[in-house]
Amino acid sequence: MRRLRRLPVSLLLGGLLTALVVGAALLSLVWTPFPAEQVRVVARLRPPGPVHWLGTDHFGRDVLSMILVGARNSLAVGAAAVALGALLGVPLGLAASAWGRWGDEAVARLGDLLFAFPAVLTAILLTAALGAGAVNVVLALGLFNAAVFARVARGAALAVWRRDFVRAALALGRGPLSVTLVHVLPNIAGVVIVQGTVLFAVAVLNEAALSYLGLGIQPPSPSWGKMLGDAQTFLFTSPLQAIFPGAAIAVTVLGLNLLGDGLRDALDPRHRSAGLL
Repeated sequence: MRRLRRLPVSLLLGGLLTALVVGAALLSLVWTPFPAEQVRVVARLRPPGPVHWLGTDHFGRDVLSMILVGARNSLAVGAAAVALGALLGVPLGLAASAWGRWGDEAVARLGDLLFAFPAVLTAILLTAALGAGAVNVVLALGLFNAAVFARVARGAALAVWRRDFVRAALALGRGPLSVTLVHVLPNIAGVVIVQGTVLFAVAVLNEAALSYLGLGIQPPSPSWGKMLGDAQTFLFTSPLQAIFPGAAIAVTVLGLNLLGDGLRDALDPRHRSAGLL
């Protein structure tokens, strides 16, 4: 309990909000008040009540059920985009730090090329060429995340390569691959985890933006961004349709950002050496 009290407040609050969203996504796998895709025109635009706790949309679909399933879809797209970015970017960053000048320069220029196109713009270009859908959104966001992971991993790895224990390992005859896997990668894992948490929040936000534009998760599968897009027509007659998915997006992004900040503080050795943890 003493150690728990010493944890950063942002870590505890971020973990609580993230656990709430993840719990909603997991709950949707086994239970929703109504089928999320069920259309009942006779029940359209009903306010919150004992039957439909958060009301219904313009098609008569239960808003709470759509929020729960939308959490699952948003987290799945965000997790897949971050995983793809990490699988591509972290090895590139590690290789750049180990190869030296020419390899480092090549990876840096590749990252600059990817950074020239924002994630949303890349997704729009891909979906325009290949068609709208969650797979193309994951691909676009994953490519952008790969550039971020590569740059972060490269910078952190270069600092580790200058450490005395790495030089000692090289002097004992260990090759660059062995040093990277045994010494460099474990020492940058904390930085990569924190960056992944932040990119997770960005991916959820970008997925909502793309779904709002009609380029993300396609109907009839629920998406928070698509719910916002549909709600704008009824903003003055039924504003709660926009408030509930907007609040879900805000809680998810806030929780992941707080979790990333808390992990950064918790994994920072300067905080541990100062006796804060």
